[in-house]
Amino acid sequence: MWTPDEIAHLCYEHYKNRLPKQGKPEPNREWTLLAAVVKIQTIADQTSNCPDKQMQVTKEVVSLGTGTKCIGQSKMRKSGDILNDSHAEVIARRSLQRYLLHQLHLAAVLKEDSIFVPGTQRGLWKLRPDLLFVFFSSHTPCGDASIIPALASEDQPCRPVSRDCASNLAAAEASGNLDTTEDKKRCEDLNSPVTKKMRLELRTPARKVTNGVAHHRSFGSHESGLVPLSVSSSDLTSEELATAASTAPGGGKAVDVYRTGAKCVPGEAGDSRQPGAAYHRVGLLRVKPGRGDRTCSMSCSDKLARWNVLGCQGSLLMHFLEEPIYLSAVVIGKCPYSQEAIQRALIGRCQNVLALPKGFGVQELQIQQSDLLFEQSRCAVQAKRADSPDRLVPCGAAISWSAVPEQPLDVTANGFPQGTTKKGIGSLQARSRISKVELFRSFQKLLSSISEDKWPNSLRVRKLETYREYKEAASAYQEAWSALRKQAFGSWIRNPPDYHQFK
Repeated sequence: MWTPDEIAHLCYEHYKNRLPKQGKPEPNREWTLLAAVVKIQTIADQTSNCPDKQMQVTKEVVSLGTGTKCIGQSKMRKSGDILNDSHAEVIARRSLQRYLLHQLHLAAVLKEDSIFVPGTQRGLWKLRPDLLFVFFSSHTPCGDASIIPALASEDQPCRPVSRDCASNLAAAEASGNLDTTEDKKRCEDLNSPVTKKMRLELRTPARKVTNGVAHHRSFGSHESGLVPLSVSSSDLTSEELATAASTAPGGGKAVDVYRTGAKCVPGEAGDSRQPGAAYHRVGLLRVKPGRGDRTCSMSCSDKLARWNVLGCQGSLLMHFLEEPIYLSAVVIGKCPYSQEAIQRALIGRCQNVLALPKGFGVQELQIQQSDLLFEQSRCAVQAKRADSPDRLVPCGAAISWSAVPEQPLDVTANGFPQGTTKKGIGSLQARSRISKVELFRSFQKLLSSISEDKWPNSLRVRKLETYREYKEAASAYQEAWSALRKQAFGSWIRNPPDYHQFK
């Protein structure tokens, strides 16, 4: 039905040919990350007279995101008009939500062809049975999935950490000065030849999807083959966690690990920062790093793991859906990669979560890697400019694209539409189309277009006004989220309630 390389090629071509230059990296000076959601549809060939009609498969990019940045917690706004997290995976998912809102409008209001068909209950819809979604990311998600064993010293992502440096780093972290300490700069030289090399061969054979078919399956029984590991900080000792990180693909002894910049959340055990393979602890919740100003954004590994239990639609859209919208597969582009690490991060940490509401479940997500490199990734750009004296920097802009008819493109910087001035912040023009407040506005517009007698029961119980009230009224989603936090993600950082009180 599809291969990892087909998915990667489709996303790269869409980015290259369908999007303008706005928001893309400056050639030979900047790099970025890319993520996208691809809709796969199987259609029986009606022109065939054979009883077993041939299946036609269509693949379409329905959302795409680029970006590498997050805002610090001091820049967060209670009006919901800023993007807190502009990593590519998060932008792609928010762009998918915009696409889903448009498809619900086609189905519920315009009565036109849509990806949704009526559910069994009043006002509810479900995904057509011939559709599935594949998530693509040009790089391994930050956080737990990026803690990958390295086999030899020349393959290390940074210079080996000495015991003295490890002690100094631990002291710096305890004092809160980790981001500026000279010890960190000395011990983790990101511009070293070793870092620039960033070998791409480090990977294990990905688990193949039979005939490219990926099905939604909850845990309970496993096919033969690789079974996701259950690794979490709550059920493994520190020695076992260190062992999990120190075993390289193929069973070799790892001398180091690829580092993630994501920091352990308060309440988790924390990284040991010891030399070599014991530097990180695996299975922990992490927040994305900030430059001096800490962020409240959970790592992409953590968010993908959450989406694999709660769905990609979020709580608002759950009001209109009979069941969550799950990803069938995740494809990663060519980069440092470990099948074991990504299975652990995205599936294994949640596989023992029980007592979820009807329709929710931990999905047996298919995870594969492509051999195709993103041409504007850090590795690719670095290779092209090996002799350049200029500093290579991440692109400051983030691109959102959705398969919607009106204004599909949205380019932001620092959480606001690119070009927004300080004076303009707070105006309608200074809102990204995928910001919380704008997605909420689109949700309200959809709701107002449907007669009240056709509203789902969850929206008819009482009058709702604020963003928070609408989110909390999605009772099944909130019950599932509560169960996930209690059983697996108890230290998840949640924004204070007053950040969700806008209307």
